[in-house]
Parts: sequence; C-alpha cells; structure tokens
Amino acid sequence: MGFQKTEKIWMDGALVNWDDAKVHVLSHSLHYGSGVFEGIRCYETDRGPAIFRLREHVDRLFKSARVFDMKIGFQREEICQACADLIRTNGMRSGYIRPIAFFGYGMLGVNPGTNPVNLTIAAWPWGKYLGSGPIKVKVSRFIRIHPRTTVANAKVCGHYVNSILANMEAKEADYHEALLLDYNGYVAEGPGENFFIVKDGLVRTPPLGAILPGITRASIIQLATDLGYEVEEAPLTLQDVVSADEAFFTGTAAEVTAIQQMDEFVLGGGKIGPVTARIQQEFFDVVQGRNRRYDEWLWFVEAPRPKSDRAATPES
Repeated sequence: MGFQKTEKIWMDGALVNWDDAKVHVLSHSLHYGSGVFEGIRCYETDRGPAIFRLREHVDRLFKSARVFDMKIGFQREEICQACADLIRTNGMRSGYIRPIAFFGYGMLGVNPGTNPVNLTIAAWPWGKYLGSGPIKVKVSRFIRIHPRTTVANAKVCGHYVNSILANMEAKEADYHEALLLDYNGYVAEGPGENFFIVKDGLVRTPPLGAILPGITRASIIQLATDLGYEVEEAPLTLQDVVSADEAFFTGTAAEVTAIQQMDEFVLGGGKIGPVTARIQQEFFDVVQGRNRRYDEWLWFVEAPRPKSDRAATPES
C-alpha cells in the first residue's frame, strides 16, 4: 500500500512534518512488537469531516495498553482532539487515522521496564481496503492466535505477524484475503476483519473470545438488529459458511465487504446478497452522516466541542 502523504503527523503532543516523523532503530517496540494501535476512519459528510466512533477507539487503545502496563501520557480527550486537529490541519475531508503507542528508545531486554512510552498519530487519505467487492477468501493454514498464548482481544502490534502470514498466503494463492480458524477449528476472523454470514435471514458471527472485539463489528450488530434482523453470536463451522446465503467482512479498513467465495466454494451465487447490501448501505448512511439517529457515533471535526467534553479525566 502506497501512502498518499499528508503534511503533518502528531508525535507526543507536537505536529511534525511527515518526512521528519522518525524514531530510533533501537526502539523497544520495533524489536518485540510491544506497541498497541488503532485504526480509525474519518468520513466526509454534509456537516464536514466526521470521525467514526472516535471515543470507542481511543478507549480500546487504553485497554490494549494495559496489557503491558503501558502508561500513555495523554488524556483520552486530548487524543480525541489531536485526531480531529490532525484531520483539520492536513485539510482532509476523509481518510484513515492511525494512533500508535509504543515503547521507545531505552533498554532492549524483553521486558520494556522503564522505556519511555511514545504516542504518534498519523492520518492520510485511504480508499477501499479490499476494493469494492465481492471478494474471494482463502481458509488459512495458520490459526488465529490462541487466547491463552497472549491477550488476544487486545490490539497489540506483535499479534499482526499472525495476520501478515495469513494474508501473504492468501495473496500468493490469488485470493483477496484470508479467513482464519480458531484453535478448535471454528471460524475466527480475517487478518484484519471480523466475519459474518447470513442464512435464511439470520445474521451470524463468531463469539468474542478468540477474536478481536471489533468496533465496526459491534456497530454492525446494532445496525442489523435495529433493521429488524436477528443476530446470533455463536461458533461457526466451515460447513456453516459453505451453506450460507451470504458472507461479509467488517472492520475499520474493510468497512462492510461482501464475500463471494471461500476457497473453491461460491457463496450465494457469487454476488452481494440482499441482507449484506442493506446492512452495507445502512452503515454508509450512518458514517457519512445521512442517518442522524446514530450521530452520537460521529465526532464532527469542524464542530466546537462542549466544555464538558474537554474535561480531563486522570488515566491509569
């Protein structure tokens, strides 16, 4: 993926030029994967740029940081405001935001110890991660990381080695993306996406436990329920997928992407199904500000923040 550079990146409270945003090669997280990050989308609306579920993403960043007892030196509200300021400073109408907290330059033993914690936020234009779909997925020979080998429900940089290997395997076999199973052989998720199927109007998705608790996943569950669909969180077998009427991925990057094929099996005639299409349209109506019922999910960059939103809350 080539970057479309923007002007500034936020680093530890200061805006620096894109090409000057550098860290030391002996930063702890570079060597051990001991960072935590988020992926957040900003969408163009008729009320200016709006960041989707910004507070929830920042909350998850702090939850992930607790895995390492990592002390982020900024309040949640400061980080939210920094994301909005970065969009505004870079003159963006829409795009992708990447906050990452990591252990910087200091000691290089496995334990991060007293290494400083750095926080960086970048933002750049980014279109469809998996294209316009529907896509083909390959069941990976790599399983999703076992929940007892690490804290699997945290968004930790090192976890994504698992995702890299699965994605590379799929791409080498001429598929768009991978699908990983869990340690019990049930369907887990994609390398960077949660997974759903539809059968006879019932929307089904793997339960939390061995998967990342996706913010887009939670949003889709609520949207589908509000649209009148029954949503079931329960283990899925490959046979469930093969016999499904529809399947789709969700995620910040993937948004809602229909799946037409798993391995050699064509799903639902190879086209986007009616339930997926309706949920997808509802999602874009929400994130692009056309459905005001869910305005609380949007942080409007150009809107003044109420004083109560700026109140500092001590962080642990």
